[in-house]
Amino acid sequence: MASQSPQPQGFTEPISLVGPTPADLESTARLESLLREEGLYESAEETVAREEVLRDLRGVVDRWVKRLTRQRGYPDGMADQATALVLPFGSYRLGVHARGSDVDALVVGPSYVDRDRDFFGALAAALAETAAVTELQPVPGAHVPVIKMRFHGVQVDLVYAGVCLPLVPGDLDLSDRSVLRGLDLATARSLNGVRVADEILRLVPDAAAFRTTLRCVKHWAKARGVYSNVAGFLGGVGWAILVARVCQLYPNASPSMLLPRFFRVFARWKWPSPVMLRAIEHDDGELGLSLPVWDPRRNPRDKTHLMPIVTPAYPCMNSGYNVSHATLRVITEQLALGDAVCQEIVKSGGGGGGGGGGWGKLFQSFNFFDAYKNYLQVDVTVTGGEEDDLREWKGWVESRLRQLSARVEADTSGMLLCHLHPQAYAAEHHHEPRRRTSSFFVGLSKPPPPPQQQKQQQLFDLRATTEGFKEEVYMYDYWRPGMEVAVAHVRRKDLPSYVLRQLRSPCRHDQLKRKRADDDPSSPPAASDHSASSSSSSTSSRNAKRAAAAPGRIRSSFEKKT
Repeated sequence: MASQSPQPQGFTEPISLVGPTPADLESTARLESLLREEGLYESAEETVAREEVLRDLRGVVDRWVKRLTRQRGYPDGMADQATALVLPFGSYRLGVHARGSDVDALVVGPSYVDRDRDFFGALAAALAETAAVTELQPVPGAHVPVIKMRFHGVQVDLVYAGVCLPLVPGDLDLSDRSVLRGLDLATARSLNGVRVADEILRLVPDAAAFRTTLRCVKHWAKARGVYSNVAGFLGGVGWAILVARVCQLYPNASPSMLLPRFFRVFARWKWPSPVMLRAIEHDDGELGLSLPVWDPRRNPRDKTHLMPIVTPAYPCMNSGYNVSHATLRVITEQLALGDAVCQEIVKSGGGGGGGGGGWGKLFQSFNFFDAYKNYLQVDVTVTGGEEDDLREWKGWVESRLRQLSARVEADTSGMLLCHLHPQAYAAEHHHEPRRRTSSFFVGLSKPPPPPQQQKQQQLFDLRATTEGFKEEVYMYDYWRPGMEVAVAHVRRKDLPSYVLRQLRSPCRHDQLKRKRADDDPSSPPAASDHSASSSSSSTSSRNAKRAAAAPGRIRSSFEKKT
């Protein structure tokens, strides 16, 4: 399938121009009421606090640019005029941010400001000295280089783009493609956060209906465990493009009409046919940009992408690039379940039921730890470091977890299926206070046997698979002694107690305990007890980095490596 040249399905006429009936509007009102009850709208106080974060952040950035301008020897008049834009993007720019949402912000600076030296150097240092900033974590090696931090307690992800202008005007039009002239790909990616959000809003027929529907889909995706770009599912941009496409197909529909149609369309979508909101555009030398554009007609590698969801701003990219065979399977399964639930809701009168019925049934959480009897437990540990060190190391390991799922399915020829849970669980070290651990889990299952074929007991030896994964993880450029990762097979009945305590509700805790008691201890595991190494075992593949691990303060990512 993935080797075939995908055919666009993004430029058809609308499927239906039918608008809402009074019953549809009433159903939409119930849907919006449920979203408010679930905390998916900010309070007025939270909105003010978020605006204060952006205002104070702009002040820090403005002082940083002016100081750099003077240090570069530019005239005082130019230094007084020098500034950098701080523009929110992501859910905030789309207007779908919820309580406690992160703030994604883009800094647009002048040509003489260098990203590596000035943004990750001087600005990061200035932020470190700002009282309002905590949990500062520069990540220059990310796909989109970013500074992560909390500003007045609000999580902020800050990216940088320097444009080819000596002074950045306050009314700079980022939608003009000429702003990309002379920029490298990393800078173009940073700018595209704002450009893509603006283009999505421009291309949907009804922004209000789009926003409400997107809030619903994001809420559903998080509840069902399929909202995480880093884990190989879809992030905010991917889900936003899918919702925007359905809005284009049903331009007059209300959210209560759009939501069932969203699941109906994408539960039946023939991947890897790409989802696009507009035609793919190339520069072809007009402005001399020459930036790579997702287009399987020109780039054979793009034909291998499994779930192309194409961003609408030049240079268009596949926002579903991280999707693997394993995560695509989980996404499509959940879309099919969502479609079935929506059809029941529509038949019963459009979400009028209370409690677990009505629209609430759509947003019920996926019980990951009820779904499987066998798991891979991935423990990410830091010894002798701080919370910032664990956050950094955990972020790196999390970005590689989708490779673990791919390795397991490939090495077992598809006879063992993986479902990565995107949430991490904090472990407890009562007797080792200097150790900090977070655990991820991968559900393991076997595909159903063909008709008339009996289910056979089969064990899998995953030692080589998990060792290969760990070797890849330990290639981290900023690895320091004290950073460890361990992979072990665990049955549901043996899940760590801290996982039970961190599940969402007491009733879920009791349900899982009953499930564990019901598990047959004699039933064969999906992977043998020795198929993956435990955290206490020593393995022959530990490289020199791992052998050097010893308790003690972990150096910062940006201290010189010896």
